[in-house]
Amino acid sequence: MDRVTYHVVTHDEGFAYRLGDVYSEPFPTHDEALSAARAAASAQQLSGSDAEISWQDANGDWKFEHADGADRPMASVVDDVEDAR
Repeated sequence: MDRVTYHVVTHDEGFAYRLGDVYSEPFPTHDEALSAARAAASAQQLSGSDAEISWQDANGDWKFEHADGADRPMASVVDDVEDAR
C-alpha cells in the first residue's frame, strides 16, 4: 500500500500544509493549518468510484489508465513547525 505524508510548515507569513512540493493555501494560525492537514489526510484515504483517467507526463506524452476507487494510500500528518504554540 502506498503512503503519503502531509507536512505542516511555515509558509507565506503564516502556516500551510504541503504534500511533496505542493502547498495548501496559507492559514493564519498553526492550529488551522494542522486541522486542515488532518482533514486532507483523512479525505485522501476515502474510497471512491473507479474512473478512467488521463494525464500528461513531463515529456508531454498523454497517459491513460484505470483508477481503482478502492486503491487509496495510507495518509499521515507530520508537524514540522517548532514552537508554534
